[in-house]
Amino acid sequence: METSPTLILSDEDISIKIKRISLQILETCLEDKVIIIAGIYKNGALLAERISAQLKQLTDTEVVLATVTLDKKNPLHSVQVSIEPSLYKNKSVILVDDVLNTGSTLIFAAKHFLDVPLKQFKTAVLVDRNHKKYPIKADFKGISLSTSLNERVEVDFSSPSKAELI
Repeated sequence: METSPTLILSDEDISIKIKRISLQILETCLEDKVIIIAGIYKNGALLAERISAQLKQLTDTEVVLATVTLDKKNPLHSVQVSIEPSLYKNKSVILVDDVLNTGSTLIFAAKHFLDVPLKQFKTAVLVDRNHKKYPIKADFKGISLSTSLNERVEVDFSSPSKAELI
């Protein structure tokens, strides 16, 4: 028997979480002249766009948006970032994804950034599922959710956006 999805976060909830995450990022990067917001394609990049837009409303600090692309099924293959390493060298980088499930996507994307000296490296997710297989944590998270392994969380950034437990 199939159950219907359970709404976890409404559009308004997501907006509130994004504002809180953005304020936490600003607090952490208080002295920075530039903050790099790197979103993992596809939903992580959409969340990163929203965080970046929120940051630009809250501060005069330069916010650089980047997209990280990797094969989520085989993350050992190439990881690509839409900006040159020289643009994030010795800067604060915030790696963004929509859902932290096993941690494999975040850890392989993080590994890519470790090839360049950074001022600091932090992670931000909308939903932390607490099922990590890898030693990576979300520094900034919208919500922590304990779920069973056979459930999945889907974030839909269409208008209106929502996060559902399926």
